[in-house]
Amino acid sequence: MNLLKTKSYINGQWVSGKSRFAVTNPYDHSLVAEVEDMSREQCRTAIQAAHDAFKIWKKYSAAEKATILKKWYDLQMEHAETLAQLLTLEQGKPLTEALGEIKYGASFVEWFAEEARRVYGDTIPGHKRNIRITTIKQPVGVVAAITPWNFPSAMITRKVAPALAAGCTVVIKPPELTPLSALALAELADQAGFPPGVINIVVSSQASEIGKEMCANPLVRKLSFTGSTRVGKILMKQSVDTVKKVSMELGGNAPFIVFDDADIDAAVQGAIASKYRNAGQTCVCTNRLFVQAGIHDAFLAKYTQAVKDLAIGNGMEEGINIGPMIEEKAVVSVEKVVKDALDKGGKLVTGGQRVGEEDSLLFAPTIIADAQRGMQVFSNEIFGPITPIFKFKTEEEVIELANDTPYGLAAYFYGKDYAKIWRVAEALEYGMVGINTGMISTTVAPFGGIKESGFGREGSKYGMDDYLEIKYMCWGGVE
Repeated sequence: MNLLKTKSYINGQWVSGKSRFAVTNPYDHSLVAEVEDMSREQCRTAIQAAHDAFKIWKKYSAAEKATILKKWYDLQMEHAETLAQLLTLEQGKPLTEALGEIKYGASFVEWFAEEARRVYGDTIPGHKRNIRITTIKQPVGVVAAITPWNFPSAMITRKVAPALAAGCTVVIKPPELTPLSALALAELADQAGFPPGVINIVVSSQASEIGKEMCANPLVRKLSFTGSTRVGKILMKQSVDTVKKVSMELGGNAPFIVFDDADIDAAVQGAIASKYRNAGQTCVCTNRLFVQAGIHDAFLAKYTQAVKDLAIGNGMEEGINIGPMIEEKAVVSVEKVVKDALDKGGKLVTGGQRVGEEDSLLFAPTIIADAQRGMQVFSNEIFGPITPIFKFKTEEEVIELANDTPYGLAAYFYGKDYAKIWRVAEALEYGMVGINTGMISTTVAPFGGIKESGFGREGSKYGMDDYLEIKYMCWGGVE
């Protein structure tokens, strides 16, 4: 089966645009494919197709929806190696990471295929003798999903699987930088047997125009977005006039705290996994690493060696831990925050520069010691392979530092004192907290943040909620 598709998928058909744009490999800038560029009008057509298909799909039984979703899952697992290779070519992450993403993404399809059978209502004791009250849950309608480039496969399935299981239809806008994974999923969805119009993929270089159409179109009843807080705020404002349901998974500024009583070796490995996965280009990766004074030097020595042991290069090659960053402006951004930190007294322990040619998107895994509050690495989401290390003395001090951010997505800490663990976990103002682990993402737990990191939850039994409406029915005259 050919999974390299270059046309958009609308109403069960592969559709061309009036022009094309290039998708390139971030490792060597080679051309991967030229993809058809969709217009706002074609997005409107996709929304209409989803609206028409919703009238049919919402009537499918839970068992019927589950069967097709399970087939989609089986196809993703069957073609996991091919999907992973395609993902690495367009996004750059190491092939082992890409394969992990494919399996992680497919797990949402499997999970929500099963959850389709568990959309339960309630009976409620009536307020009068002759009244009976029931509630049912119904699909919200057409869902627009805007997904990011850092997880081009999993961020689609994490949104789309619960929407489809609930009985909604979807229109997906994948990122311009990594559209091929989305189109490959559409091909597999077509093979799985979804009716035309249930899943639509609109690939476009005109992100703003597509976003405006999704927000303004009254046929779209739910918008799900993963991306920056800045863009999320724009989309929320644009959705006001049509009063859509929205869910937002936005920026992060994750603290990673290592207390004096932590297992240093375990904390080092947890921090490495959290910080350098996908070259630090994840919304939940460690952004600020706080180490208590009593173990600071010992931790820094072991962490530095572990970082130096990471292999950087072509994600298609065996043994590579860190691939290229996604594009030139991403590298320029991390260069600026490194310079800012060093200008303000930070100490460069390792890394701090590009690897290879002048136009290389490989950036060496970096550690900056003696980091301070006034640096950009404290307040900005770095989104790159940079670890600023802050030294702290007390529990109260580090809680205040960790919470000093408008973001509230993920936080991590290592320690052994169970009373302190409870206090810290409760005090951290974040939607997700990893305790003695640097890896928290899983299908069975609710993923999402608070404060300016957004709202709504993806995955777990809660993942269906954003795609359902509760209808209350009051039965009178029951004598």
